[in-house]
Amino acid sequence: ILTSITSAKIQVNGVHLHYQQTGEGSHAVLLLPGMLGSGQTDFGPQLQSMNKQLFTVVAWDPRGYGKSIPPSRDFPPDFFERDAKDAVDLMQALKFKKFSLLGWSDGGITALIAAARYPNLIHKLVVWGANASVTQEDVRIYNGIRDVSKWSEKVKKPLEELYGHKYFAETCEAWVDGISRFAENSDGNICQQLLPDIKCPTFIIHGEKDPLVPQAHAEYIHKHIKGSRLLLMPEGKHNLHLRFAKDFNREVENFLR
Repeated sequence: ILTSITSAKIQVNGVHLHYQQTGEGSHAVLLLPGMLGSGQTDFGPQLQSMNKQLFTVVAWDPRGYGKSIPPSRDFPPDFFERDAKDAVDLMQALKFKKFSLLGWSDGGITALIAAARYPNLIHKLVVWGANASVTQEDVRIYNGIRDVSKWSEKVKKPLEELYGHKYFAETCEAWVDGISRFAENSDGNICQQLLPDIKCPTFIIHGEKDPLVPQAHAEYIHKHIKGSRLLLMPEGKHNLHLRFAKDFNREVENFLR
């Protein structure tokens, strides 16, 4: 059966956060989007096709992204920590006592932090396209996507429609500056010290052709989360959950069962 996808806002930590929700299963799952991401732009195939008898699926727009504007997005040094708290507080406000996290890219970093900080609330964790540190190579990669006019039309168009050109362009530049700052920490640390605190079952997926996140990041996360599982998708790029949605959804649902 196709159950509809509802869309709503709820006040969390002084901000009206927008989210989409679908399914009526007993296992609650939160989808955490990447940079400039939102439920509608980042998780269409998951909202549409994940098993709605088994799962209740929530996709959120972090503050300053998607329809969770105002406020405008900013990148203070603790922006990942802030997103992690917002995400967990959102699920609690929606009355989910325990839930799993599916985090992509920046949302994967947010999910790692949330799983480490709130171990009694998180059931299982899936991350892909994530990194626990920022290297000089990463900074070079980020600067390569700084200018949104150089992005492919396919990726750019939905974001320009959602944000307007100015907000989209300025927020991307601010993100590059914000994430690059982590490279100044020792070891470029974002959340490396938190990984051993993650006690829930964890599944890391990496696309071997990901141009944005070198494979060493996935391997580092796998090595430092005890008992975690790593799946390499040989043809996967950064958006493997969209490009190979059927395979991705199957792997993830099997892990979550």
